[in-house]
Amino acid sequence: MPMIETYAVRFLTVPEAMIFDLDGTLFRTETLLLPAYRQTFAQLKKEKLYVRECPPEQRFIDSLGLLLEDIWKNVLPDQPVAVHERANELLLAYQLEGLKAGIGQLYPGVRETLRELREAGVRLFVASNGLEPYVRGVVEAKGLSGLFEGIYSAGGYRTASKADLVRLLLSERGVGKAWMVGDRVSDVEAGKRNGLTVIGCDYAGFHHAGELEQADRRIGGFPQLLSHYRAALV
Repeated sequence: MPMIETYAVRFLTVPEAMIFDLDGTLFRTETLLLPAYRQTFAQLKKEKLYVRECPPEQRFIDSLGLLLEDIWKNVLPDQPVAVHERANELLLAYQLEGLKAGIGQLYPGVRETLRELREAGVRLFVASNGLEPYVRGVVEAKGLSGLFEGIYSAGGYRTASKADLVRLLLSERGVGKAWMVGDRVSDVEAGKRNGLTVIGCDYAGFHHAGELEQADRRIGGFPQLLSHYRAALV
C-alpha cells in the first residue's frame, strides 16, 4: 500500500494574501549572485582585505536564507566584522550593477502565476532576509513591482528573523489568512510561527534534506501554486 505524505490530509484554507520569499522562490539567485560573488572576492584581494582563494561558491549558496551577517559568518568564519561588512558592500554593488545590465532570471512561470493570483484578488507580498536595495532592485528590474502590495526585507526593517519580519508584515497590512511561500527552513518557521499555511518550493535546490518537511504542501515548479490555490477554493 503506497505511503501518504503527511501533509496530504491537511486542508488548505483560502488565503487573502500570499507572502513570498525572493531568492530560490521567485528569483534564480545564482544567475546574479555567483558572478557578483566572484567579483567581490577579486576586489577584496585587490584591497588586500582577503588574500586567499575565493571561498567555495557552494558554501555561500548553502547559506542563503540566513540573515546576511550569519551568511558571512559561514563563508568567512575566521575574518573580522570589517571584512564581512566590506564584502557586503561589494556584493550589493555588483548585484545592482548586474541587475541594471539585465543579468539574473526569474523561475519559469513566476510573472504569469503572480499576475493570475493578483487578478483573482490575492494580495501579494515579498518577505526576504536580504538587503533592502537588493530586494527592491530584483523586483523592479524583473518587472514585478506592480504585482506586489508590499516589499519587506530584514535589511530594511532590521528584524532578527524571518518570523519577526512576517509578523510585522501581517500586523502592518492587516492580513489574516495567508500562505507563506518559500524554499528554506526560515520560511517554514516564519509561516508556522505566525499561523500561516506554508508552501515549500522544492525546485531551487538550495535547501538541505528535511528543511521542508513541515510545509503543508510542496511544489516542484512555481506554476503549481495555482493548482493548490484552485483546490483550496473548492
